[in-house]
Amino acid sequence: MDVHLSTATGRWLIFTTVLGSSMALLDSTVVNVALPRVGIDLHARLGALQWITNAYTVTLAGLILLGGSLGDRYGRRKVFVIGVVWFALGSLLCGLAPNAVVLIFARPLQGIGGALLMPGSLAIIQASFHPDDRSKAVGLWSGFGGIGTAVGPFLGGWLVDGPGWRWVFLINLPLAVLCVPVAIRRVPETKDPEHHGRFDVSGATLGALALALLAYSLIAKSWWAGALSVAGAVSFVYVEKRRRDPMLPMSIFSSRQFSAVNVVTLCVYAALGGFLFLGVLQLQVVVGYSPLKAGAALLPTTVLLLLFSARSGKLADRIGPRIPLTVGPLLCAVGLLLMLRVDRLASYLTDVLPALVILGVGLVTLVAPLTATVLSSVETANAGLASGVNNAAARAAGLIAVAALPFLTGMGPTVYRSATEFDRSFDKAMPLCASIMVVGSLVAYVAVRRPSPAEAPP
Repeated sequence: MDVHLSTATGRWLIFTTVLGSSMALLDSTVVNVALPRVGIDLHARLGALQWITNAYTVTLAGLILLGGSLGDRYGRRKVFVIGVVWFALGSLLCGLAPNAVVLIFARPLQGIGGALLMPGSLAIIQASFHPDDRSKAVGLWSGFGGIGTAVGPFLGGWLVDGPGWRWVFLINLPLAVLCVPVAIRRVPETKDPEHHGRFDVSGATLGALALALLAYSLIAKSWWAGALSVAGAVSFVYVEKRRRDPMLPMSIFSSRQFSAVNVVTLCVYAALGGFLFLGVLQLQVVVGYSPLKAGAALLPTTVLLLLFSARSGKLADRIGPRIPLTVGPLLCAVGLLLMLRVDRLASYLTDVLPALVILGVGLVTLVAPLTATVLSSVETANAGLASGVNNAAARAAGLIAVAALPFLTGMGPTVYRSATEFDRSFDKAMPLCASIMVVGSLVAYVAVRRPSPAEAPP
């Protein structure tokens, strides 16, 4: 299809895909600001709070490849709509959970819905828009998606201080009621005609199992779970190589550009996931902000993403992705290191705000070019698969960071109830996150290149 962004169909496409994907992206961060209140109300330890975050991320990261593949085969709009409905039902169960155990077991249901709708939203854009408008459309999707991620702490804080933390989940229901009818009426259906109906259940199971065991090994400090996680990952690669119709064809990694950008994605979203998990807790536990004030503190990042993400995508078209993907993570690293100044006596204007502005500038620089480069490095027919791989990399990176950082910094099960102990651990975590950003920048500088006209996919 060759839909133009200036048409009514193009605007409805952007609105619907952003609204649907924002539900999943928003939930990745909106829950973080509610965790201290959830922990107190449900009498949960730090490990339970980690699982409230990671039970969602495990299924999202583990099944998102399957979601992209299903969309390519059965229809991207159809799978997208099913994902939105599933996500809303999972959110309802989370909002009604009477204790931490039920909440932890309800979160994977949300993850399944997110795995169906996330890759479909981006693949719809890639398959529907005219090539002249595709980069700008991806930039808008990335920018508004980034806003969904960044506005999460503010919205979560407002809900926690207002109607209560359960509305962090229940807010997804009215969004789904708005999204589904618009998608059915306004979004054209697209699929890859070369795909048939079989899909890879064994690959999806092994992938999700490997991630779940990895998270468990880091949270519970279990060597046997870590060994089983490695075995699951090796088995996943073995199965995918031998299957005639794999969920993840290994041939997609024959593109050096695609592989390199996904390594950059791992680094960026590991560091960002760690910051979003610990940063909001730092503002509440150490600085003493209310949930609403802690969420509002992150608004400068949101504003920057809103204003400049689309322009960043167009700039990357002109100068190539290498410079934005090298400079962006470095700026983010500086912002993360400046968060070391945020302690019990921190001033918002002189300590918190400068760190968040520099972090926001870094995200603006890299988010849209990162997404556009992933999609431009594969054939359009594989847009769902490429989007799924990249989203899986991002979610898996956040999962690992949330599980590993408390372990690496020596956080105890009740550390979030002590300002002194949490501040000490936070000061160890931010340099680790900044270092991961620097690694991503180095990978981009060495391996990412502007594709030549002969290499660019049609």
